[in-house]
Formats: sequence, C-alpha cells, structure tokens
Amino acid sequence: MKHYAKDFIEFVSHSPTAFHACEAACEALRAAGFSQLKEQEPWAIAPGGGYFLTRNRSAVVAFTVPEGGASHFQIAASHGDSPAFKLKPNAEDLAAGAYVRLNVERYGGMLMSTWLDRPLSIAGRAVVREGGRLATKLVDFGRDAVLIPNMPIHFNREVNDGYKFNPQVDLLPLYGGADAQGKLAEEIARSCGAAAEDVIASDLYLYNRTPGAVWGADGEFFSCPRIDDLECAYTTLQAFLDAAPAGHVNVFAMLDNEEVGSGTKQGADSTLLSDALARIAAALGMDGEQARAAIASSFMVSADNAHAVHPNHPEKYDANNRAFLNAGVVVKHNANQKYTTDAVSAAIFGEICRRAGVPVQTFVNRSDILGGSTLGNIANAHVSMNTVDIGLPQLAMHSCYETAGTRDLDYMIDAMRAFYRADVRTFADGEYEIR
Repeated sequence: MKHYAKDFIEFVSHSPTAFHACEAACEALRAAGFSQLKEQEPWAIAPGGGYFLTRNRSAVVAFTVPEGGASHFQIAASHGDSPAFKLKPNAEDLAAGAYVRLNVERYGGMLMSTWLDRPLSIAGRAVVREGGRLATKLVDFGRDAVLIPNMPIHFNREVNDGYKFNPQVDLLPLYGGADAQGKLAEEIARSCGAAAEDVIASDLYLYNRTPGAVWGADGEFFSCPRIDDLECAYTTLQAFLDAAPAGHVNVFAMLDNEEVGSGTKQGADSTLLSDALARIAAALGMDGEQARAAIASSFMVSADNAHAVHPNHPEKYDANNRAFLNAGVVVKHNANQKYTTDAVSAAIFGEICRRAGVPVQTFVNRSDILGGSTLGNIANAHVSMNTVDIGLPQLAMHSCYETAGTRDLDYMIDAMRAFYRADVRTFADGEYEIR
C-alpha cells in the first residue's frame, strides 16, 4: 500500500476552512491541467478535456469529458465543511475589564469539550475593496491566536460527572489582554493583504492548530482535525485525477454546508450539481430529452465518513453491521433514508469493489440509536439517479481532533479509481451492467 496518510495530513493543514479546502482542490486540478470555468459565462468544452468551477469559493465541481462521446455521468460527491466556531460580527468583547475575548457561535454539531485548552487559530474569507470592485480574499492567521480556557475543577467540581456547556458562556475564546482591543480587525486585514478600512465583511472560523500524527503499534492509525469529511474529499479527488473516463463523464463534487443541512446555494440542496450537469450536457450537444436520459442513466457515490466501532463502547453498534478501522470502505444503510443506499446501488458499488480487490464493510445503526444523515439523498432530490452512501471508518466524529486508519485511505482511492474507470450502464429501470 502507498499509505497516503502524511499527504492527507498535509492537505488538511492547508484546508482550515471550506474556503481553503476548495482552493486546495482547485490548485490540484490546475496542476493536473484542468481549465476553470465561470458560471457567469458560456461554457466551451471539448472531448478529452478536464474542467472545474467553483461556487461561493467554498464548493467545487470538476469533470472530465471522454473522447468519443458520453451517455451518462459518474459522480462522487463529498463535503468540505466541518463543525467549528464562527466569529460573530463585532466579535471583540472586553471581559472582566482585563481580557479581549471573541464572540462566537457554533457551526454544526460538535463535541464542544474537545475545543478547550488547546491553541486555536482563525481562518476564512474577507470581502475587500480592490480596484473599484469587491473581491474575496482568503484569511488565515496561521499562528496560535486564541484559546478557550476551561474552568478549574475547584470552581466546577461537577465537570467530571457530566456538565452541560453553555456556548455563550463557556466556549468564548480568549484573544488578548485589554490592550488588544482593535487588533482583531488589523490582523484580519494583514492576513488578506488589505488595508483595514477596505475590509468590508468576513466569514471567519476558529480552527485547531494541533498537527496531525501517524501513530499506533505499526503506524496503523492517524489523527488530525477535520477528517470528516476532508478524508472523503481528498480520496475521491485523488482517484478522480487518476482515472480517465470511457463512455461517460466523470464528476468530482466537493460541496459545502453539509454540517448545517446543505440548504445553501453551494450545498447539496441547491442547483449547483443539477446546473453543472445540465450545462455539461448542453455543451456536449445533448438536447433536453437526451440530458434527462443521461442523468437517469447516471450513478452517484455520496462519500461521507462512517462510525468505526469504539474500543471502549462496542455495545453502541449493531452486532452484525459494524465497521472497523483499516478494514475497508463502508457502505451505509438506513431504512428511513438518512442514507440513499438500496439493493441496487449497494450491489453495483460492491461489485466494483470486488473486482478491484477492495474490502467492503456494512454499517447500520442500532435500531434504538438515531444516526446522522448526509448529502446523498438531498442531492438526489435535484438530480435523481442510483446513489450509494459510503464513507471511511473513523473514531471521535465531530471532535476537533479525529482518528482514522491509514490503510483505509488506500482502500478508498483504489475503490473510487475503479468506480471512475468502470462504465456503469443502466439499460432500463432494474437492468444494469458494469463494463
């Protein structure tokens, strides 16, 4: 196995927010010779070409067009956002007359206690005046800038017996002493290379600066921030870049805002994917009828991580449908359609993995425990096609420092490379072939 863990950890280090993850993906696409398209302009695409577009600079859709025409699309969709604390406007607040703390709110569901007592930084984007226009700029303080301190046990003796954190009280980060007032705006401007008076607005988040690490008896585990869902974004991108399509258009999509329901212009519950597919079809000369037939014949992999069995709490997992680190790609099922997987999509994806020699695990929640949801069924409401929900097993999901298995990165890249290289044909409702 190649062991991609260190490369993935490097990818994470350059992706403190969804804006940075989008830019990191775009840089990889440019380096591979892909051309950038703009949604605001007509598209000209050619057989054999590779193209990509962004929306909100936090979501990206890339595609490759085969020589000799295409009958359908094969799509892998993941998301680039992770739970975090977002800075509110007018974030500086003088506390106890002696400290500058920052006013923040939760983005997504998180294990709040994991954010305490560790160095954090600030990143995101700012909108600035530039040459008579407004432009967005990436922001990354790139240093240990803030910290959320715990209360000492002497004043919070019940903390080890179960404590309910109040995000407006317990989770506000310390930025500096009283003389730090006004410095936040200065640092934001400096980070994006603009004058403070030209910074109009910003979307900024706290992020964990703790470096990633490969560890375990034989280096079989790794830990870092934002494994959910950058691991799926990274692995599907690696496979996409290494797989030339034949008979279909390959599509890589990294969407935004999954952690808060996907209901944004750049999320799965938007027109981004449907707009992109419709414009690709039109650029390839398909009329409306042919475009609808192409989408109906397509297949999508919704890639978002899965829960591995916790070594200290195996009782929380279904006895017959549980996943383990370093045991392969996970296919996720849910009777109430939190996941899109059904017999058809599970069979097609499972057969692709079998041919590629990739082990497949099955995950279903215990019937008395509610699970999460993901972007697959949301995207399916806009572009309806056979879709399977998969992921890689991990521990401590939605902690600010998560854990996964090094071998699973290889398994996922191998599986998705095989998916992109295969030609999944739908002849009629219920009739399929994998070429």
